[in-house]
Amino acid sequence: MKVKIHHEGTNIILTLILLLVLLNALLYCFAAKWIFITVLVISVILCGLVLNFFRLPKRHFHSVSPLDVVASVDGVVVALEEVMEDEVLHEKALQLSIFMNIFNVHANWTPVEGVVELVKHHSGRFKAAWLPKSSTENERSTILIRTKNGDRVLMRQIAGAIARRIVTYAGPGDEVNFDDHIGFIKFGSRVDVYLPLNTEVFVKLGDKTWGGETLVARLKERNKDVESDKE
Repeated sequence: MKVKIHHEGTNIILTLILLLVLLNALLYCFAAKWIFITVLVISVILCGLVLNFFRLPKRHFHSVSPLDVVASVDGVVVALEEVMEDEVLHEKALQLSIFMNIFNVHANWTPVEGVVELVKHHSGRFKAAWLPKSSTENERSTILIRTKNGDRVLMRQIAGAIARRIVTYAGPGDEVNFDDHIGFIKFGSRVDVYLPLNTEVFVKLGDKTWGGETLVARLKERNKDVESDKE
């Protein structure tokens, strides 16, 4: 699997390396040897953690149906329940939430194929992302996608206690596919996907997912006979 560094992390990584090189150079010249070695080891570990966080593996979802729903992010399923979504859908939906820790890939993949109808940013708090209320109270970005099947699927990027920056690449009118990166969330956070109630789900609470690879659900085929009768 090929891995590169996400462009969201380029400036952060370069700045961090520059500062750490400068700090370690000063300690090498003026500090005790044990202090220099200690800080050097910490610097290497810190760089490794940051590089790991911003890694971007190359992934491709082999879809067998246009009704497939793929995991948007790496993480663990922390919520799977019927809820009333009042901010955008204004109807009951199946909420599937995946929590990311700081060691997960934080790129966000498109969960379904279709056309983006709405992108909306919500200001809010920065509670722990695994808490149920984070879906409605935390800083978040909402993306509404109309699938090729005609269903409305809502994706919500949620900031956490550490994550303070949400980036959304998609805009209204954009056509999105499974291989597209729809956004990025910096540091520990969560992504909720709201699906029609009759969606067939393939994951359960506690399951691990890989963004852009794990098949988490499949939408139901719409009844075309009803549409034909109307014509």
